[in-house]
Amino acid sequence: MSKQKLELTWVGKDKRPKLEPRILLEDPEKSYLAKHRVTENDTFDNRLIFGDNLLALKALEQEFSGKVKCVYIDPPYNTGSAFTHYDDGLEHSIWLGLMRDRLEIIKRLLHPTDGSLWVSIDDYEAPYLRVLLDEIFGRRCFIASNVWQKRYSRENREAIGDVHEYILTYATDPLRFKAIRNKVPPTPEQTKVYRNPNNDPKGPWRPIPLTAQEGHATKEQFYEIVAPSGAVFVPPKGRCWGLSKATFERLREEGRIYFGKKGDSQPNLIRYLSEVEGYVPWTWWPHDEVGHTDESKKEIHALFGKVDAFDTPKPERLMKRVIEIATDPGDLVLDSFAGSGTTGAVAHKMGRRWIMVELGEHCHTHVIPRLKKVIEGEDKGGITESVSWQGGGGFRYYKLAPTLIVNDRWGNPVINPEYNAAQLAEALAKLEGFTYAPSEVHWWQHGHSSERDFIYVTTQNLSAEQLQALADEVGVEQSLLICCAAFHGVNSAQADARWPNLTLKKIPKMVLSSCEWGHDDYSLNVANLPLAEQPVVAPEPVKEGKKSKVAEPAQAALFGEDEA
Repeated sequence: MSKQKLELTWVGKDKRPKLEPRILLEDPEKSYLAKHRVTENDTFDNRLIFGDNLLALKALEQEFSGKVKCVYIDPPYNTGSAFTHYDDGLEHSIWLGLMRDRLEIIKRLLHPTDGSLWVSIDDYEAPYLRVLLDEIFGRRCFIASNVWQKRYSRENREAIGDVHEYILTYATDPLRFKAIRNKVPPTPEQTKVYRNPNNDPKGPWRPIPLTAQEGHATKEQFYEIVAPSGAVFVPPKGRCWGLSKATFERLREEGRIYFGKKGDSQPNLIRYLSEVEGYVPWTWWPHDEVGHTDESKKEIHALFGKVDAFDTPKPERLMKRVIEIATDPGDLVLDSFAGSGTTGAVAHKMGRRWIMVELGEHCHTHVIPRLKKVIEGEDKGGITESVSWQGGGGFRYYKLAPTLIVNDRWGNPVINPEYNAAQLAEALAKLEGFTYAPSEVHWWQHGHSSERDFIYVTTQNLSAEQLQALADEVGVEQSLLICCAAFHGVNSAQADARWPNLTLKKIPKMVLSSCEWGHDDYSLNVANLPLAEQPVVAPEPVKEGKKSKVAEPAQAALFGEDEA
C-alpha cells in the first residue's frame, strides 16, 4: 500500500524547469558607491541584479546558500490580470508552479538556523500559498500569519471592504527563531510616557512603583524607607516592596530611586528609555504602527514625483518591522521581487547588507535613483529620521549573463560567442560545482572545489604532450578537471589510466544535457510559459470572430476533491 501525505496538487506540478546556473556580470557604470565612508559599518558589497528572478536566484545559490538571514518577497498575486485568457484552475496552477520553483531555492539560500522568510500575499492566494509553504518548509516551520492593515479609510465599492493583506512568516529553525529574534522597539505612543523631570543625564525615564502583591514575599521585602524629606514609607496592607532592602539601598546610591521633586513622595524605581528592549509584536500590524498604502505612495511620490508604476508599494515602516524582527546589523537581506526598491532602501538605512532582483525597466528608472539618494543621504523620507540615517555605503549592479549554449547557423550547439575566456571559465566552474577563483600563481587553476581539487578551462585542443605536462605540474597529491575543446593522441580510457590525477571533459558536450539553454524568462507572464499538457476535450462551437477556449479544471479542483 502506497504511503500518502497531505499536499497541494495542481496541473503540471511534476514538471520542473532545468534551470541554467548563469553567472552574474557587473556593470561598473551602473554600480554606485558613496564618495567617502560615513561610518565604520558602511556596507559596499550590496547587490542589485537585473534579470529574471528565478534565474537570478539560481545564479546566487552556489555562493549564498545558507547565508541569507531574511528573505522578504512581495510576489504578484493579482493573477487575474496576468492570466486573463485562462480558466482559474490552470491560472493558479501556473502561479503555484512558479512560486514553488522560487521558494525551493529560497529555502536553500536561508541560514540553516537563523533564517526566516516573509511573504506578502492577499486573501485570494493566501490559503494556497500557506499549504505550499507547509509542503516546502514543513508545518513546524510556520511562525505567524501577520495581518497588515493596509487601509485606514472605508472601502465602499465592495460588499465587504478589503483593508488588509497578510505577511506569512516561516523560519528554518522555529524554536531558535522564537528564542533569538529581536523585539520590536516601542512606538512613539508607548515612549511618550518617558520624560525627564529632573534633567537626568541618562535621558528620559518613567517611574515604576516599588510595591508588589504580598503573595510569596519574604521578610526581606518588609522594611521602612526614609525619604530625603524625612518622610517614612512602609508597604500598604496586603503589599510588600518589590525589592529587598539591600537591592533598594544599592539602587538608591546609583540614583535609580525617585521621591518626587520635593523628596517627600512615595518612592519609585527609575526605568530609562534606553533600557527598554522592546516588546513581542502581535500578528495584528495596524497602520499607525507600520504604515499604509497611502503612506507608501506618498513616499514614492516624494522620491520621483507622481508615478503610477507601482500599484501596491509597501511603506518603509512595514519593511522596518520585518527587518528589525528578523535580523541584526550586518545581516544579509534578500528581496527577489524588488519592485520600487523599498526593501533595499530600508535595509541599507538600518545597516543591513542586501540583495535585490528586479526584471522591470523601473530597476533603472526608479530603484537605482532611489538607492543613490539613500547612499548620498538625500532621501529624507520614510524611516530616515527614526534610524538617524546620514548616508554612506554602496551597491554593485549585475545583470544575468546570456545563455551559455546557442545554436550555430547549422543548428549545432556551440558556446555563446558573447562569452570571453574568463566568463567561460567562470560559467563552467559554476556548472561543475567549483568556486571560480583564478590563481595568480598557477595558470591552470581557474577554480576549486576543495583544497586539492581544481578546474582548468580552455577552448584549445590539447595534445598528449600538453596533458602530460599538466599532470606533472598538478602532482599526485592534487586533481584537476580539464574542460577543453578536444584532446588528441589519446582516448578517454587511456587518459584515465595514464593520468589518474586528471579528468578530461569536452566543451560543450560536457554540459549539453544539464540545463534548459536559451530560456531567459520564467516570469509570471503566462505568454512566455509553456503550458502543461491538458486532456483533449471537444471544443465548444466557435462563433465567428472568437477563438475557442479549452475547458480547464476549476480552482476548487486544485486539491483533487470530487466535484458535486
